[in-house]
Amino acid sequence: MAYPFFSLSKTHRVAPIDFAAGNVSIKVDAVPDHGMATIWDADILIWAASQIIEARDAGLRTSRLMAATPYEILNFIGRGVSLRDYQRLKAALDRLQSTTVSTSIRQPAAGRRHRFSWINEWQERTDRYGKPDGIEMIVPDWFYRAVLDDALVLTIDRAYFSLTGGLDRWLYRIVRKHGGRQRSGWRFDFRHLHLKSGSLSPFKRFSFELRDIIRRQPLPGYTLSLEYEIAGRMLLAFEPSALAGQPVDGLVLSGTRTIVPSGTGHSCYREPKPGLTHGRNSQNRPLNLESNPESNSKERGLDVESIARDGKSAFNTATSATKSDTSFRKDGSTAPHTLRMLRLPLAKYPGGTR
Repeated sequence: MAYPFFSLSKTHRVAPIDFAAGNVSIKVDAVPDHGMATIWDADILIWAASQIIEARDAGLRTSRLMAATPYEILNFIGRGVSLRDYQRLKAALDRLQSTTVSTSIRQPAAGRRHRFSWINEWQERTDRYGKPDGIEMIVPDWFYRAVLDDALVLTIDRAYFSLTGGLDRWLYRIVRKHGGRQRSGWRFDFRHLHLKSGSLSPFKRFSFELRDIIRRQPLPGYTLSLEYEIAGRMLLAFEPSALAGQPVDGLVLSGTRTIVPSGTGHSCYREPKPGLTHGRNSQNRPLNLESNPESNSKERGLDVESIARDGKSAFNTATSATKSDTSFRKDGSTAPHTLRMLRLPLAKYPGGTR
């Protein structure tokens, strides 16, 4: 859920995804005939995982071979059941079967990789009269073993299937994976998210789309906000929300009486200040980088060291100049020049006080 395994666009993508962070490496390749499997195609894998878990919990024997009707799959993932939807389902199965993944995730030895396709093979079934009778598919062993491991499976909100944007869907998977166990939420650097998404969009466009998602608050069960660090980096912060992250109305009653006596300080209608950050927080939440080695903690430490080094250099320069530069008073004595000390970049940034 937290790595770039799928294309975030519905357009035909052939360019591979090549991701590496620490000891995790992922290479996703597509064929020109079908293109790369998209994050909407992954809904079929969510259906497959749910069926395997449901059968196991019911005491039934599970296997990598699965059989179902297109209607059952389309109905589960919230799609239509028209002829066009059936054709799109077959195209999605083709992309899942032709897209190959090579990854080091869950490999016992360093440097080893596991290569697989999301579906090993699939076929349309027919009855003895030659009429369509559903489809059969075989999921890869890498996927099958992960589904049977309770520590690797998370439930998702049914509203996930109604998310129309590819970045919205991918971001929900990131938030669900990281935000589920954090009382104070989680934070990610914008550039780190851009790298982790595998998106072909330039960072400027990716950043614009992220801010638009923060403004719309579409993710069910979570509230998103924008934070700034002293070094100027933008951070995406999110935390669980009982209100599913729905934005409030632009016009909010202040609670005062309809008839306001003269001399009161505020109107009975009060409009909240505009901004992307939702909630009443006036400053950045505490860092949680110790529990998340992928959130650029090393990069952030280098930023702080750079600020401290610049400040120390400015102080030494000012001290040296004060000792060496002198001027003459009217009585013939000398006095040091008055130098303006350089200040550290501690100015306020939008999104909270520093």
